Amino acid sequence: MTNLTTERLPHLRIERHDDGVVELVLDNPDQRNAMSAEMTASWGSAIDGLVGDRSVRVVVVRGEGSAFCSGGDTSWIASEPDASVDRLRARMLPFYRTWLSVRRLEVPTIAALNGPAIGAGLCIALACDIRYAARGAKLGVPFVGLGMHPGMATSYLLPDVVGPAHARDLVLTGRLVRDEEAVALGLASRVIDPEVFLDEVRAAAHGIAATAPQPSRLATLALRSRHHDLEAALQWEAMAQPITLATEDLQEGIAAARERRVPQFRDR
Repeated sequence: MTNLTTERLPHLRIERHDDGVVELVLDNPDQRNAMSAEMTASWGSAIDGLVGDRSVRVVVVRGEGSAFCSGGDTSWIASEPDASVDRLRARMLPFYRTWLSVRRLEVPTIAALNGPAIGAGLCIALACDIRYAARGAKLGVPFVGLGMHPGMATSYLLPDVVGPAHARDLVLTGRLVRDEEAVALGLASRVIDPEVFLDEVRAAAHGIAATAPQPSRLATLALRSRHHDLEAALQWEAMAQPITLATEDLQEGIAAARERRVPQFRDR
């Protein structure tokens, strides 16, 4: 077991485990964790505080209550029916960029989809490196059914995760998927029964946190970059792998393997 400290912000909790796992908990359950203005400001502040923090090993994003995130707060989205396109664009771009700033974190990120992840709420999960879903959780991007174009980089993130053909299906129909179909599409890596969901997600996070930090960070960045060709991948790896070969952690990892013990990595 790890020790836990909690910081509470408006509509968001930051839970820190002493092994470097940080949980960002969307905490607006009465609105199914809709992305309120308060939550958005708290999210931006939380990410700013985590960027560059070398004690952070893994970040888990999850929702309080029965939902992961129901998406943007529709009362906010529709609050200016007479606003100009330029005015609305000036509102939406900072909103998108604040939430997608999770990509600024140079550590593995896990979206724990404890319940429905809808619209912009699913995009938060798509921006993370790994997604685990509780059985029964509904996932989808029903923007067009609400009379709006997709936002929050849906047109980039969704095809990147599920491929162009599946993205067209999900966007244009607005249908929701769950369980084994979500895994087959790539929306989730695993489906986990609700009664053990949080325990399983935390076990995965703590397992990643126990690996050598420098290789974990560099591999995360490499996988996010999706090198455009083989040569680009080789050039990156010919730099990144020697960086890790020169660390004390590499020596510890090899020694631990030889001695059949758990390695104790120190980020050195």
